[in-house]
Amino acid sequence: MLEAICKHWEGPISLALYLSDAEAQQFLRYAQGSEVLLSRRNVGYHIVYKEGQFYPVNLLRNVAMRHVSTPYMFLSDIDFLPMYGLYESLRKSIVQLDMANTKKALIIPAFETLRYRLSFPKSKAELLSMLDMGTLFTFRYHVWTKGHAPTNFAKWRTATTPYRVEWEADFEPYVVVRRNCAEYDRRFVGFGWNKVAHIMELDAQEYEFTVLPNAYMIHMPHAPSFDITKFRSNKQYRICLKTLKEEFQQDMSRRYGFTALKYLTAENNS
Repeated sequence: MLEAICKHWEGPISLALYLSDAEAQQFLRYAQGSEVLLSRRNVGYHIVYKEGQFYPVNLLRNVAMRHVSTPYMFLSDIDFLPMYGLYESLRKSIVQLDMANTKKALIIPAFETLRYRLSFPKSKAELLSMLDMGTLFTFRYHVWTKGHAPTNFAKWRTATTPYRVEWEADFEPYVVVRRNCAEYDRRFVGFGWNKVAHIMELDAQEYEFTVLPNAYMIHMPHAPSFDITKFRSNKQYRICLKTLKEEFQQDMSRRYGFTALKYLTAENNS
């Protein structure tokens, strides 16, 4: 995915990698043998060495965030390809939406394909026709619509200007924020709630969520992770995650007071 991402995104990249000693050596050989990566001077590789049985996804995100050297950052995952030209498009949006003087999180609508060989859409019009043909879907359409429902894909189809959306329970969009935004909560390891908790915190800090009408990213297919398999098959894993969620929400109530009450009621209703 790394070479593909580099071909789609010419801007700086801060990449956290979770590797054993042997994998780190293997990665080094790969990077030194890759024309695509060798041609870049703006990709930072931050290796976190493997320890313990769980994938520390939010620790990795924080490591990548701490090494960002630009005033704004686009928080993405390795299994997504940004649309061609997204970097320049975001630079313009940041200025147009006055992000330097306002507290905004810009949402890049997320889609997915189930095909390993995808002819990547070059425009929004092309993406919409692929959506209508069933080559693309809105992200997690089949398994977890709540995660991206507030993005309002029906509105996005015809939108030509950015529009504001409100936080809802389980919302986990991919966003562009200022470099100094809140870090991810390290308690969430493996699968579940790792991005949801972060977006909830941004909402508690009164960030405005603004959807960009001409931006998109596409999730590429891959085998299920070890952690999602565990989540689906292991009741104990799900109980632990529920306990962590409750602990996090109590912390939110302590930190943000009355504002955070809506997260408890949203959770009870969902």
